[in-house]
Amino acid sequence: MRIFISSLLILVSLNTNAAFGDWGKTGHRATGAIAAKHLTRRTQRAICKLLNGQSLALVSIYADEIKSDVQYKKYGPWHYVNYSLDKKYGEESPNEKGDLVQGIQKCITVLRDDTSSDVDKVFYLKMLVHLVGDLHQPLHVGRSEDKGGNAIQVKWFRDGSNLHRVWDSDMLDYYKMSYSELSENTKRMTKTEMEKIKKGTVLDWIEESQDLAKEVYASASTGEKLSYAYAYKYIPVVREQLQKGGIRLAKILNNIF
Repeated sequence: MRIFISSLLILVSLNTNAAFGDWGKTGHRATGAIAAKHLTRRTQRAICKLLNGQSLALVSIYADEIKSDVQYKKYGPWHYVNYSLDKKYGEESPNEKGDLVQGIQKCITVLRDDTSSDVDKVFYLKMLVHLVGDLHQPLHVGRSEDKGGNAIQVKWFRDGSNLHRVWDSDMLDYYKMSYSELSENTKRMTKTEMEKIKKGTVLDWIEESQDLAKEVYASASTGEKLSYAYAYKYIPVVREQLQKGGIRLAKILNNIF
């Protein structure tokens, strides 16, 4: 009986980890909180009305929370986009079931449409907050053959993990800062630096993330033990990606509202 219960607990733990990928809760909430700091007053009012006062940080994990509900299964492919690392998005046939690019475009279209119901706008706003976060986790723009690094087994310190999970949550968990601490301790930027981050389109940002994915793939081999040196090198990159995600999410929302 004890063996059965232990096995069940392990399975629940594994399923929970799988369900809350994509920067994990901390990363997504940090992106939402950072975005909130860069919204215009008009955008703030519109979002507050739609979300009934809920914050972007709070709704940022909604897209992960609904994964276990079969009625939302069709949105699963929206969390990532896979295409050859030597190609650009659109040079290969897109996933017929949808992908990260198509998902973001759909969200923007619904939110801009004056005929969309408030119910639809709330749903797609929540999805958009999450998907822009996913865009900036480089392995969500990784290779399909290894499931965005999920199939690359590594060790994180003494624990078994995979390259995708290391970037989703292991490094942030190791860093032990809350989402509010991450959002409040972002790099101070000049106006020029800020404009550089906001420059471009969703497709430009996808290509940027894919370039970073190439570096991530080269950063570790199957079976490798990743620990202090890896964290020292790449946690600053993770924090930079969270900040970029928040700034760019705010740009999209300000353009919509």
